[in-house]
Amino acid sequence: MTTIDLNSDLGENTPDRMVSDDTAMLEIVSSANVSCGFHAGSPEGIRTTLAAAVANGVTIGAHPGYRDYEGFGRRPMDLDSATLQAHVEYQLGALLGLTATVGGTVRYVKPHGALYNTIARDERQARDVVAAVKAIDPSLVLLGLAGGVVIDVAENAGLTAAAEAFADRAYTPGGELVSRAEPGAVLHDADAVAARMLRLAREGVVEAIDGTDVAVRADSICVHGDSAGAVQMGAATRALLEAEGIAIAPFAGAAA
Repeated sequence: MTTIDLNSDLGENTPDRMVSDDTAMLEIVSSANVSCGFHAGSPEGIRTTLAAAVANGVTIGAHPGYRDYEGFGRRPMDLDSATLQAHVEYQLGALLGLTATVGGTVRYVKPHGALYNTIARDERQARDVVAAVKAIDPSLVLLGLAGGVVIDVAENAGLTAAAEAFADRAYTPGGELVSRAEPGAVLHDADAVAARMLRLAREGVVEAIDGTDVAVRADSICVHGDSAGAVQMGAATRALLEAEGIAIAPFAGAAA
């Protein structure tokens, strides 16, 4: 039986900026990428999401980003290596500590937003992020964009790496994500998204924005928690995959 992970970016809510329904998403996904506080979320909100993930048996991953709360971590930054590594280490340390307080374990790291996209193509920043992960806990799995530079950088450094595809994002013919500034970059039709992910799981392809097929090998599928219709897209994707005999299971091991 084919198996694939279903994840979502969570722990990003604050009272003045509610972006996702974490409670509902944690009943759908097998892995949760939980904000480390730099781009979104608050300590108390993050802790609540972590506790809910543990209660639902969802595997926990750290979701560090650029220090950019105002821009939700989606603005590119050209940080020097020492600064970037320290920022990622700081965020990982914070999330590992909070997770321990609720009886959970962090299994993997998925960088957020602009940092995620940058390390898919920028080898220097990819090395900085990988160095931070190794310094904190070399047993953590690094989750990155399928086909991205960071996958090779992580594996060459001795980390386990996993590749990710996006249910709710459009792809270029080259296998990159279409910029959010472009029309059609973010998808919202739950049935269409589910059908796209069924092709991904079965055939290893996703239809690009120009209608051509692009090869994408992925261990995990992401539905962004802050996308409009996220719960519906996640639920439809899981239901269709399971109906077609594809099991949903965490790529980084079961929750602890």
